[in-house]
Amino acid sequence: MFKALGICLVVVVILAITGGSVYMLHFSLGDSSGRDSLLAEQRLSEEYPHIKVWADSLRRTHVIRDTFMTTNDGRQLHALYAAAPSPTRKTAFVIHGYTCNAVYYLYIGYLFRETLGMNIFIPDLHAHGQSDGRMIQMGWKDADDMLEWLPLCNDLFRDSLDAEIVVHGTSMGGATAMNLSGKEDMEYVKAYIEDSGYTSVWDEFSYELSDGFGLPEIPLMYTTSALCKLLNGWSFGEANSVEMVKRCLKPMLFIHSDNDKFVPSWMVHPLYEAKPEPKTLWIVPKSAHHEAYRDYPEEYARRVREFLGKL
Repeated sequence: MFKALGICLVVVVILAITGGSVYMLHFSLGDSSGRDSLLAEQRLSEEYPHIKVWADSLRRTHVIRDTFMTTNDGRQLHALYAAAPSPTRKTAFVIHGYTCNAVYYLYIGYLFRETLGMNIFIPDLHAHGQSDGRMIQMGWKDADDMLEWLPLCNDLFRDSLDAEIVVHGTSMGGATAMNLSGKEDMEYVKAYIEDSGYTSVWDEFSYELSDGFGLPEIPLMYTTSALCKLLNGWSFGEANSVEMVKRCLKPMLFIHSDNDKFVPSWMVHPLYEAKPEPKTLWIVPKSAHHEAYRDYPEEYARRVREFLGKL
């Protein structure tokens, strides 16, 4: 009898853990809100009304354009792009954050095109915007998609020479940029800017589990990571931006707010320490997660301009 009860208890615990893992994976990676372009338009209008007016004007004159790409594994991905006001090979490759999309990230496009005079290229990540995909990839497998996008971006904005591309990513886009920086080197990519990125998916989810739900890592983090590996081909631990930036020899600007409650500010320090020179760090005072540009637009533009001016 006691043996049977023990077996039942074990089965209940396993089912509870498995169910919790499925829920956590769906909660974290199955969010579809980043697909909603109308919601992105509304958010852009509320947070950056002058940029929404600018974006609408560029759409009416067909300056902002759509492009699509079919990846090596058959998925269709979407991006927005726009040429600079004056011809230039200098191009910003802008990577959006978690459950956002290219439409909302026109606010960063505005910085690079209107303030810095650069071409802009903004892809929708896997499972965001108009891009295919079922589960969010947290910037890990997204970096491989960026390796397929970058040659197309280069071809769009080159003349007789290659474009000169700076990769800018925010939040999950910052993690994508850092993961990209440790992969295959492309000569026309000149520098990286990461804003509010996390050290690893494990660290970020563990922090959210503890801070948001008051739950420990064991056993849910381990079982959910294993489930992610089974379903998506990657685990939380291997999606490690600290290890990727160790391989990057190109200049990188790290930006992180000191009041970030979503990706805690401590994460930027091991990232910065792991990155070989050249590198620059800006800790933004009294700002929330990825809101440095909204709170300090002139300072943000100055910091980016000075960083790029050193190249």
